[in-house]
Amino acid sequence: MDVLPSQSEIFLLSGDDRRLAAGGPALVGADGARYEVPPKVFEALRFVEEAMRQGFAVKVTALRHELPIDEAAAAIGMGSDDLRAYVGEGAIPFRSTEYVDWVRLADVLAFSERLRKRRREALDEMLSESDYDDDDAADPGDDR
Repeated sequence: MDVLPSQSEIFLLSGDDRRLAAGGPALVGADGARYEVPPKVFEALRFVEEAMRQGFAVKVTALRHELPIDEAAAAIGMGSDDLRAYVGEGAIPFRSTEYVDWVRLADVLAFSERLRKRRREALDEMLSESDYDDDDAADPGDDR
C-alpha cells in the first residue's frame, strides 16, 4: 500500500463493522497479549503504519457521526461552498439548527465516493475517445 503526502482516509465503522471476526485480526503486544480488533480497524491501523514507515507524520482525529457542513467539507477535502451547493441541490440530506446546517458523515462519504466514481468514469470515457489511440489517424508526415 502506498501512502501519498497529505493523503487522508476516513474509516467509518457501521454497526456490523464493529463486530469482531472469529480468528480475525488482532494487535499483539510485546508480551504476547492479543487484543482482537474488527477488520476495518485493522485497515485503519495498516494505513497509519504504512504512512509512518514511509516517513510521514500521522494525525488521527475522531469525527462525530454528524458534522457542520464546513467540517464535513474539510474532512473530504472539498471546498465548503462546493459542499453547500451539493447540499442545497439535495444531493446530501441535512438538518438545520438555529446557526448550523448539519450533515451525516456517512452521507457525505457516500456522496464523495459517488462523485469520485462519476469523475473516474468520465475520464475513462474521454480517454477511450482519444484521437491519439486512433489507428486510422493520418500519417504524421502527411501534409494534408
